[in-house]
Amino acid sequence: MKTGSPSGSPPNKRSTEKKSSRETQKGKETPVLGDSNLKQPSRDYVLEKVPLSSSETGNKNRKKELVQSASNDQHTSDSTLRNVGRPFWSGSITIGLINIPVRLNTMFRDRSFSFRLLHREDGQLLRYNRVCSRDGVVVPWEDTVKGYEIRKGEFIVFTNEELKAAAPESDRKIRIGKFVHYLSLDPMYFDTSYVLTPDRSEEAYNLFASTLMDLSMAAAGSITLRTKEYPVVVHFYRGGLVLTTLRYAEEVIPPQAFTDLANLPAPQESEIALAKRIVTELTGDFSIDEYQDHYRKAIVDLIEKKRAGEKVVYEEPHPEEAKELMQALKETLATLATK
Repeated sequence: MKTGSPSGSPPNKRSTEKKSSRETQKGKETPVLGDSNLKQPSRDYVLEKVPLSSSETGNKNRKKELVQSASNDQHTSDSTLRNVGRPFWSGSITIGLINIPVRLNTMFRDRSFSFRLLHREDGQLLRYNRVCSRDGVVVPWEDTVKGYEIRKGEFIVFTNEELKAAAPESDRKIRIGKFVHYLSLDPMYFDTSYVLTPDRSEEAYNLFASTLMDLSMAAAGSITLRTKEYPVVVHFYRGGLVLTTLRYAEEVIPPQAFTDLANLPAPQESEIALAKRIVTELTGDFSIDEYQDHYRKAIVDLIEKKRAGEKVVYEEPHPEEAKELMQALKETLATLATK
């Protein structure tokens, strides 16, 4: 197996996991302060009007392009390739003495709509300010610190240097400790997936990918991204390697922990029989392409109507009639029989 050393630091690009990525010239990550478990000091955030710039009010052509792009739900391979971003991390997969240089790339794209908050009276943008809850003064960033609330209104304050010292040091390695059967993994622990691409290591990369594919195995290990160390699995998927970060065991709440599930009534045999017949009638192959984002399409249509000056009227949906379980099972089965 051909191996190599990791490349230099990746482009300074935003990732989906964090808003920013700071890296040194030597390729080591500078931790970004701010653990999600640390609560912020008690402050009020107020809204203030901000005048729209000329680029925000007059660029109708750009708005038209955005709407047309949003309404295009046909995902062709060419458009997918155009939307592939640059890698945000580079390092190596290490297995014993083997090193396979790789880059980490974002795998998902958020196609949901992002609305801006405006002042109802004049349609101007609102902005957030950091306002001290005690004296009402707007606090500049340089005068802010992070704090962890130990009791109501009582905080332990941390300096930036203290948080930097506590952050895990990244050695830019995906350390593989064992191999497992991919189908044995519990998907409830899956967090975020990224595409791994070779970093001038095509021969070793393809050998590793082909081996995992042929054996239906996944490599289990760990990686440090930003300020957190993650357990990960690396597996083959549609022509390449995918790294999936995992949640820790204590981060997943099993259903049995919910008291509402403790004393469920046992179903009757007749109900089970009808339910199984419904499942049999609806059994088929799963295809994600069968599912469409109807809310997204409705928002696109709404934007186009509003731009055309049409008046939009909201109609309250009629609530469905609640039916007894056995009656609902029978009617559902009868409906499936007519199709």
